[in-house]
Parts: sequence; C-alpha cells; structure tokens
Amino acid sequence: MIVSLKSGADAANVLSELTGRGLWVSRVERSTSGGAVHYVIAPFSQPADPEDLARIDGVAEVTTPKPAHPMVTAQGPVVEVSGLEVGTDKPIFMCGPCSLESEAQVRETAEVLSSLGVSFIRGGAFKPRTSPYAFQGHGDVALEWVRRAADATGMRVVTEALGEGHVPAVAAYADLVQIGSRNMQNFSLLKAIGKTEKPVLLKRGMAATIEEWLLAGEYLLAHGAKGVIFCERGIRGFDDSTRNLLDIGAVALLRYVHRLPVIVDPSHGLGRRDLVAPLGRAALSAGAAGLMIETHPDPRTALSDGPQAVPLGELGALLGRLVSAEEAR
Repeated sequence: MIVSLKSGADAANVLSELTGRGLWVSRVERSTSGGAVHYVIAPFSQPADPEDLARIDGVAEVTTPKPAHPMVTAQGPVVEVSGLEVGTDKPIFMCGPCSLESEAQVRETAEVLSSLGVSFIRGGAFKPRTSPYAFQGHGDVALEWVRRAADATGMRVVTEALGEGHVPAVAAYADLVQIGSRNMQNFSLLKAIGKTEKPVLLKRGMAATIEEWLLAGEYLLAHGAKGVIFCERGIRGFDDSTRNLLDIGAVALLRYVHRLPVIVDPSHGLGRRDLVAPLGRAALSAGAAGLMIETHPDPRTALSDGPQAVPLGELGALLGRLVSAEEAR
C-alpha cells in the first residue's frame, strides 16, 4: 500500500498518524528539494482500511495493490471435507502413524482414533525420505488398508500424493489430499492435484515464505481444487535443539489476517513427542483450526519418525488435555 501526500502537507503529522495505527512505513520522495512525498506501508504491518487512511489530513491518495492470490484471498476460513467443516471454532484432529505399515496396524489405529472422536486418520502410503535406503512406504495397497479402516470406523482419510503418478490413486482413496513440505512448490504436482477437484491439505515448505505458501495454494485453487487447508509444520532454523522451527506467528497471520483455515503439525514442529501438548495448546490459542499428530501403537518399532510419535495408548489423555485447555480459553 502507498500513501501519497498532498503538496505542502505536514509529512511528520501523517507519519505519526500512520504509526499510531500500527503501520510500519518507509518514506519515499521524488526529489530532495521538496518533491512529492509517499509512504510505503510494509507488508508485515497490521491491516488498515484505505478509506480511513485517505481521511488523514494531508493525504492525497491511497493506492492498494491487487492481491497476487485472489482465489486464496476469496476462499474464506472454512473448507468442507466429506461433509465436515474444517475452520470452525471446534478444533479438528488428524492423527495416525507417519507410515501405513500393515493392515493390522492401520485397523488398530483407526479403531482407537474413532473411539477418541478423531475426525481424520492420517498416514503415508508413499513416503518422501531423505535417504534412498529408508522405508519408502507400501504404496497402493496401503491406500486400500486405510480406506477400509476409515470406512469401518466412520473417519476420513488424509494422505500424501508424492508424485504426479500417485495422484489418481490417492484422490480415489483420500477425502483430503496432502501435499508434503518437499513438494509445496512442485507446480506440476499442484496442477495435477487441483484437477482432481478434491480439497487439499498444503504443508508449508521447509524454507518457504508465507507469500510462497499462499501462491502454492493459488495454484491448487486455480486448477480446480475444492478448497485448500494450510498446514504449518515448522520451517528450517539455525538451531539444532529442535527438529524444525514451528512458526506460531504464521498461524495467527493466516487465521486472523488472511482468514484461512490452518492446521498445525506439532509432531514435525519440534520432533519431540513430549512437547506435542504445549505446542498444540499454543497453536490452538493462535487460531489453528486443528492439529495433525503422529501416533503409533508401538513407536519403538515404527518404520519412520518413531521418536516423535505419541504412543497410541497415551493419545486419549493428550487429546483430552488439549480439548480442555481450548474449552477453558
């Protein structure tokens, strides 16, 4: 946004009015000899009504840029997934193992999650692993396992499409198609998933700006996605004390400024199961529509991400604490 001043206006007074409204500004002049003065509002400023700014004494014009992601801007805070609204005041939980390891594991997990009132079972049939020698997932057969388990227990499925070749199968079995952090800017994949006209869970890239994240959502909506739910799972920081750096500020920004539904993944956020509860409480307080939590019947034997998975037998108590804290707030 650019605030242009009238000739001879009291620039210091206008600056005072702008900063008093919580705006961060920089001054631009056409010349150093009394030329026209413009104030450029920084993108990280709090929202401001252009009509209000135009009424400040000395302001000639307020110019607002067109949004780079108009479809995301217009989407709204609620996305429907198979009859369930994500983005209301009631938090949604998406729980399950990192990897779908066996039909027995998936069935056991689904039965427990359903008894706890969890809305989505999550788990990967296709796993993007840093090492080519790590477990890569069981593929299509695992999609069948999780769909059968979800149908038997009345839950919905969220699972990742790792490549364009996986999109038809994932779209056929999943209620909510997930795009992982590593693929947030895989634009060919975004287009292919958008064309399925399914709702999408879009995880933030590990080094992505918020604007890049929103533009990835625009790709999905522009190519037909029913809706986009954003997922904050931590970005890369410089401190190795935590696995990732969970950006709670981004959660508040998406919820209260952009008015978008955002799910937080505290499991990946720090990579520690003992900190899922406090991170989850912080996320919900910041405006998250819900949480994605990794859980496993026996994390000691997990084929991936065992250290951050909450034991399935302890999940009920954890969810109870999170819901109680949210209701008390």
